[in-house]
Amino acid sequence: MSKNHRNALGRGLSALLENASTDITATESKPLNSISEIPISQVQANPFQPRDVFEEQALAELAESIKVHGIIQPITVRKLGYDSYQIISGERRTRAARLAGLETIPAYIRLADDQGMLEMALIENIQREELNAMEIAFSYKRLLDECKLNQEQLGERVGKNRSTVNNYLRLLRLPDNVQVAIRDNQISMGHARAIINIEDPEEQQYLFHKMLEENLSVRDVENLVRSANERDDDKKGPAGTPAKKKAELPGNFVEYQQELSKRFETKVKIKADERGRGSLVIPFKSQQDLKRLIDLL
Repeated sequence: MSKNHRNALGRGLSALLENASTDITATESKPLNSISEIPISQVQANPFQPRDVFEEQALAELAESIKVHGIIQPITVRKLGYDSYQIISGERRTRAARLAGLETIPAYIRLADDQGMLEMALIENIQREELNAMEIAFSYKRLLDECKLNQEQLGERVGKNRSTVNNYLRLLRLPDNVQVAIRDNQISMGHARAIINIEDPEEQQYLFHKMLEENLSVRDVENLVRSANERDDDKKGPAGTPAKKKAELPGNFVEYQQELSKRFETKVKIKADERGRGSLVIPFKSQQDLKRLIDLL
């Protein structure tokens, strides 16, 4: 092994590429379907990047690693012009390389149209282990909508069966605050899949806050969902026909009820007659929960 080659190993893949006989000078156009060193200043961000949040601390740690070891895995770019490239995958590595002060970065160069680029970027991101369930769900939705894939084709692209794909897509039907909790790892996908089986949005909110406050397991939530669904079935007559119809709330009372439930984060009930007279019921689950409601009031 030559002295130059040993030194190159200590500086990462970037140094190896500098010494590679297949590399070309910076004044020449870089070849397609090859790995070459390209100036970071010529690399543009990916407008189809599925991930829009990059943790600063993690980027700083990756930048420090790059200073020591160089870029281990090349990024993938598409060629826009003679000296212009756009990232297909490797946005995080590129940002960290800039932080590390690198002027060039190893890249696999290829051609891709906008739809092909979007599909490659989404699939590359989906296959990363650090993605949370909501990021995967949104990426699946974009592949269906923007890349015109059906669920079977999507499953083939990402190496998942159709039922797994569908389980992720169902997460998008959950209320916004539940989706945020999944994204922030406050609740697991197992918790979320249990809540989805409740049709009533107010009941979903009640179970969501209960599981957070009481730190319920997935099995606990599944049992609560099963009990709630059994109660709903009991309210139905023979062959699933609805039981006696409840008196409808007058005017905008249903909307008020929903607004109050959201405001107080509990299943508020309004009872009123046709003249608008009635009562407001705000349930609480503990003395601490009652104190929370009083503070809100």
